[in-house]
Amino acid sequence: MTDLFPPWPLFSAFLLASFVLAVTPGPGVLYIVTRSLVQGRRFGLVSVAGVALGNLGNALAASVGLAALFAVSSIAFSVVKYAGALYLVYLGVQMLCSPPAENSAAVPATASLQRVFRDGFVVALLNPKTTVFFAAFLPQFLSPNAPPMFQSMALGSLFVAIAAVTDSAYALAAGAAAPALRGSVVRRIGRRLGGGVFIGLGVFTALAGSRGAK
Repeated sequence: MTDLFPPWPLFSAFLLASFVLAVTPGPGVLYIVTRSLVQGRRFGLVSVAGVALGNLGNALAASVGLAALFAVSSIAFSVVKYAGALYLVYLGVQMLCSPPAENSAAVPATASLQRVFRDGFVVALLNPKTTVFFAAFLPQFLSPNAPPMFQSMALGSLFVAIAAVTDSAYALAAGAAAPALRGSVVRRIGRRLGGGVFIGLGVFTALAGSRGAK
């Protein structure tokens, strides 16, 4: 079981990066918060479950694809790591340079719990950027000495669980913190924080890969 996770120093970096990325406000958080504000915390928590299930599907799809790629070529492991590092840096720069987004997460005032769950699931599952994100993020923490598919599945599931906890906290706090959560200042801070994490993780990966190749 311990082979599914990297050594503690790298695993702690994964946990920290996952937490920071999970708490950074994004489209999913805005959707969940808006559901909570419009229809209450119960609907917000149901939307959290739908988004989490969709993200888990993307994580598992990315894991299967990575395992198939690594089985074809032993060089693919290093190639994917460096490509993922570049993509993470690109995401960070794009996030830092993007203009403040308008609150486009408005949702209907009336909807059933089943509809809320389905919408969250479909929105998360059909977002190709999520699969690409997992394909770029997870290889940074895989060990070449263990099966990559099971490692990435375990790490992807753990990331989704962390995100579900932080999203639930947003849903529970949305009612009381509505003005702050919808404020442009928080969105700007979150954008800068998320961009910095992406760039830092990409640079760390590239440098770690260079040291390991020597």
